[in-house]
Amino acid sequence: MSPALARIPYVDGILTAEQVAESAASIAAMQEPWGAIPWTIGEHVDIWNHVEGAMAMLVGGQVEAAERAYAWIPTMQHADGSFPMKIVGGEPADDRGDVNMTAYVAVGLWHHWLVRRDIDFVREHWPMVRAALGWVVSQQVSWGGINYTPTEDYCLLTGNSSIYQSLRAGVALADLLDEPQPEWELAGGRLGHAVREHRDLFEDKSTYSMDWYYPVLGGAVRGQAAFDLLASRWDEFVVPGMGIHCVDSNPWVTGAETCELAMALDMLGDHRRALTLVKDMQMLRESDGRYWTGWVYGDQSLTDEPRNVFWPVEHTTYTAAAVILAVDALGEVAGHSTAGSGIYRGTSLAPHFAELGLECGCPSADSVSSVPGRPS
Repeated sequence: MSPALARIPYVDGILTAEQVAESAASIAAMQEPWGAIPWTIGEHVDIWNHVEGAMAMLVGGQVEAAERAYAWIPTMQHADGSFPMKIVGGEPADDRGDVNMTAYVAVGLWHHWLVRRDIDFVREHWPMVRAALGWVVSQQVSWGGINYTPTEDYCLLTGNSSIYQSLRAGVALADLLDEPQPEWELAGGRLGHAVREHRDLFEDKSTYSMDWYYPVLGGAVRGQAAFDLLASRWDEFVVPGMGIHCVDSNPWVTGAETCELAMALDMLGDHRRALTLVKDMQMLRESDGRYWTGWVYGDQSLTDEPRNVFWPVEHTTYTAAAVILAVDALGEVAGHSTAGSGIYRGTSLAPHFAELGLECGCPSADSVSSVPGRPS
């Protein structure tokens, strides 16, 4: 094995380092000339999936392409620190600031530090992250959730769960640079409490599997509560031998969601089920390392809609990226991983936040610190 391949993660019996490298190259092949990573060729770009693609390329050996991706991000940042929701051809197509997409740049920069240990790179991009998270926490509402955009009066559970991880990455960066951000820690404590205790106050998107597992994947729901949450809808979303549904009402399994659930299980130490999921979704892999988004299954005789086909008819960068990051996470116990493998497990992030300054009517952490599962 070449020195370059020796640094790339793999999971025994599922994907080799060579196959992971092929998938990273497939993402780079769809990268736009200025560095942006679209969902697929000809599709739009959003900052969250763009950052995920950059993270995957970095661990998959496409370092130059990953750093071009990071160099492009600040060019799209608004003066208030936010990022456009949708970008087409290098220009905003939906200029609204999206809190989850904006926050995720912190995860990407912290991941780059873990893998490359390039402090100059961190310092260069820190102002972008500082402005981004400053804007995000300014959108927090009284009960702890964070509004989807400044013009929408509701909070999304999946996005807020991801923001919890982003805030932990942001605080880790702040600690690294000795620039404390106590307001992020306060916001993170209130947000984590909301995700754990007030999921009923978020906009109802429960038909989507992401609303089911993201409170665990983002790190806010932990321990027995996390196992209980995943058990609550396991049979509704998981299709043995295929992966997991994107939407509970449709016979459609999707690769990215399957790999994200695998990473949530890895966080809990449930490696057997995590490995099974990543292995099952390899049905979506092409020989050149690209991945189809999903598979529609079922009895064709019972419907006029196509069954047992790939759908949509596209290979997506975010699916390949999710596979690579799941392999990196699981490579720690079943193969080989990089120094960035703990980014979703949370082991390399700042500590969980204390519940302080709650305005939701619940007692704050200074009076409930002894409750199991809550930070003290």
